[in-house]
Amino acid sequence: MVASDVPDLDGISPRAWRLLRVAAGYDQRAVEREVDELMQAHISMLESGSRSLSRTRRETLLELYCAELTDDQLWAIVDHF
Repeated sequence: MVASDVPDLDGISPRAWRLLRVAAGYDQRAVEREVDELMQAHISMLESGSRSLSRTRRETLLELYCAELTDDQLWAIVDHF
């Protein structure tokens, strides 16, 4: 993904984060296993909107999810949810 094609991380809704994860084929525990120092609770808080993650962690999550999604899938979720 080219930097200009990356969505604004602050503009991704909690619901979109959850849908990106599910569309990429991850459950919360799988993300925890894939990303060092990221716990299931962090994912839950991001997806519930109760707390945001650091920009670096959100970038890491987006990279993980994008590896499994097409650009069209990514933008459909971000734009509509």
